[in-house]
Amino acid sequence: MPERIDEAGQIMVKSLIEGGKIIACGNGASALNASYFAQILLNQLTRERPSLPAIALETHPLAITNNLSKQDLLDGYAKQVRAYGQPGDVLLVFTTSGQSSNIIKAIETALSRDMYIIAITASDGGSVAGLIGSNDVEIRIPAMSLPRVIEVQLLVTHTLCDFIDNSLFGEI
Repeated sequence: MPERIDEAGQIMVKSLIEGGKIIACGNGASALNASYFAQILLNQLTRERPSLPAIALETHPLAITNNLSKQDLLDGYAKQVRAYGQPGDVLLVFTTSGQSSNIIKAIETALSRDMYIIAITASDGGSVAGLIGSNDVEIRIPAMSLPRVIEVQLLVTHTLCDFIDNSLFGEI
């Protein structure tokens, strides 16, 4: 797994240096990790530095009060990737099952926009694993227990953010 984290970090740094951004998403507790990742890049974790361009996609909190269709919910991330994603940007997905339709559609949309994909998956990677191309990275967590997967996602988040900071601003 460490080699895959290093590869993912290199892709993210390359994208940021070239003016790209990192767009993160996930479902359930994985959405919290995606949001946390974006907040670290925007606001820093352990050092003073400029904000880095990162977005956590919304998971439609207004769906309770609005009449969004099931299809709107399934396409929600893909619509946001179409709106925000540009060639050379990175779509970072956190997924425990690798089977969620909204995550799969977001990846397919990002691929159609020539974006890099970094997928933090678990177990066998699910359908997401089959979408990862030679320019993309899958960081597969070898666990099936949901709490352990979420914990390791958090560890990977911190490791990636440290890699980005150290690469762009030097080691502390």
